[in-house]
Amino acid sequence: MATIVVKQIGSPIRRPAVQRATLIGLGLNKMNRTRELPDNPSVRGMVESIPHLVTIVEERA
Repeated sequence: MATIVVKQIGSPIRRPAVQRATLIGLGLNKMNRTRELPDNPSVRGMVESIPHLVTIVEERA
């Protein structure tokens, strides 16, 4: 199963509630934290909706 490593690069302070909820949905809540998540369309869509707050560090096969 393919996975991606997502890192939070931006602060949720003064961001809309929808963007904060997306970070929580990805399992991120503090700067520079990383999470390994499954590489599926729903996770990719969440990452693409907040590109200014998160980045994909690594893709694993």
